[in-house]
Amino acid sequence: MTGTPSPKDISTKLQRIAELASWTPKLAITSLSQHIDIDWLKEAYRRTRKDGAVGVDGQTATAYAANLESNLQMLLDRAKSGRYFAPPVRRVHIPKDDGKTRPLGIPTFGDKVLQRAVVMALEPIYEQDFLDCSYGFRPGRSAHQALESFWQQAMRMGGGWVLEVDIRSFFDTLDHGHLRAILQRRVRDGVVLRLIGKWLNAGVMEGGAIERVEQGTPQGGVISPLLANIYLHHVLDEWFATEVKARLAGRAFLVRYADDFVIGFSEEADAVQVQQWLAERFATHGLQLHPEKTRLVRFEAPKDDGPAPGSFDLLGFTHYWGRTRAGGWAIKRKTSSKRLRRAFQRIADWCRKHRHDPIPQQHAMLTKKLRGHYAYYGITGNARALGLVWRAAEDLWQKWLSRRSQRARIPWDRFRRLLAVFKLPRPGVVHSVYRAANP
Repeated sequence: MTGTPSPKDISTKLQRIAELASWTPKLAITSLSQHIDIDWLKEAYRRTRKDGAVGVDGQTATAYAANLESNLQMLLDRAKSGRYFAPPVRRVHIPKDDGKTRPLGIPTFGDKVLQRAVVMALEPIYEQDFLDCSYGFRPGRSAHQALESFWQQAMRMGGGWVLEVDIRSFFDTLDHGHLRAILQRRVRDGVVLRLIGKWLNAGVMEGGAIERVEQGTPQGGVISPLLANIYLHHVLDEWFATEVKARLAGRAFLVRYADDFVIGFSEEADAVQVQQWLAERFATHGLQLHPEKTRLVRFEAPKDDGPAPGSFDLLGFTHYWGRTRAGGWAIKRKTSSKRLRRAFQRIADWCRKHRHDPIPQQHAMLTKKLRGHYAYYGITGNARALGLVWRAAEDLWQKWLSRRSQRARIPWDRFRRLLAVFKLPRPGVVHSVYRAANP
């Protein structure tokens, strides 16, 4: 590709947008699309994943790149002139822990590039506005930082009560009218708002039929996580920080990762009251708390004469109180039972489907899968759950290697010799609370 933009040039533009947003925190920005030019789209293309599933047009990243300059120029011209037509997303279904499925929308590759370009323009604005309590899909922030934030704040507070919240079908029920109004508080650029409106109304294609939608933003779209953060920043984060906390008798804090969040309280009465206010606040913005998955949990160090503390799940981990080596009480985390079952099932499914592959090839992929699991779940205090996954990988590998044929059964003594050559990586701590405390 000729004329590749300088990362420094794009960085300078992003810095200008951020500075403008910082200087005018209460004003809407009208001159945003002027930054989106051909170099901007080239950088958006560079940042777009090339190995994702194809959209309704069947075009791959490789096919798009064959005429990249022309495709990007046409994309830019259509976007700026208003002639851009947002194609429907292709709907697929991915399994959930409860046996149900979650709909996922897959845009076309060109749509992914243009959405990435708009995200690049919006992100510097909203990064000036977003609060420290939100961690999902933000540059330089991660799920592990969210987990650490909860741990630190709950430990300083000495425990108390935790409101574990689930928003019913958030991405499917997000109200377009409310979202447009929230966006216009900070962005009044006609090109950008028009594009977002087209994506919201593009609909989904499944089984050859197009379904038009009047609410929601499909999970899978490049811009969907940012729109979700913008919506919940206004509906939840800002409201909690400016209106709720001042009305409470005790201390409270919020930790949010996309639409997954918990609120910690030092006082039970505050927790009960906020649960009611939250339901009312969400109802006025088209959202609903899941009645079965939203619950209030007593979460404090056990007392000799008191009830046992509860536990709750956040970002794939079960949080509970346990004894430290010194004999005190501290908040501990372990892989949630749902995530453990999912890990076992995925390893079993892979071993079954690939049992006829060459042994070195199987070993390489299982090693990659285990290291990926450790990279997320390898936190201090989670050794037992990590060991279960490691041992399950060995057991399942042996099981399905033995089923390659009726005469191919591999007894354990022979399998142990194979493992001596093709060792599966043992688990280890990747995210240490001790390293975090003493960087």
